[in-house]
Amino acid sequence: MEALYHQTNKQIHEVQSYMGRLETTDKQSVHCERVDQLKYDIQHLQTALRNFQHRRYAREQQERQREELLARTFTTNDSDTTIPIDETLQFNESLQNAHRGMDELIGSGTSILHGLRDQRMTLKGTHKKIMDVANMLGLSNTVMRLIEKRAFQDKYFMIGGMVLTCVVMFLVVQYLT
Repeated sequence: MEALYHQTNKQIHEVQSYMGRLETTDKQSVHCERVDQLKYDIQHLQTALRNFQHRRYAREQQERQREELLARTFTTNDSDTTIPIDETLQFNESLQNAHRGMDELIGSGTSILHGLRDQRMTLKGTHKKIMDVANMLGLSNTVMRLIEKRAFQDKYFMIGGMVLTCVVMFLVVQYLT
């Protein structure tokens, strides 16, 4: 490789000296065709040199990358890339427990509502029987108005209790899910 370098360097100096001689000679002795050919040859050599340098650089870079890859020791993943499965499982289990709790709460609310309907029917029947008995006993209108007023107030207590139950169920659903 060293010998080629010296030989190429010597040829470059010769070309430069010939170029200097061409500049100093008179116009009749210079053949334009040869000068153009020489310029073309120089450009061709420069392009070939650049291509060679590029290929050599690419090959050296590939070899360097290969050596780096072969020298690298692979290890297990860091804790930054691990997936927190335990926390996810606990979260999923908590969600399932909350879901089950909500199902139970809705079921008990439904049974309470059915119980209230049954009680309403029972109270209506009882109210009708009391009215019949009161009519039979001849109770005064004042007593009847008091009984009706009491039934009216009981109706509001029942509605208030149902609204309160619905609000509690809504809050439980909002905060547990």
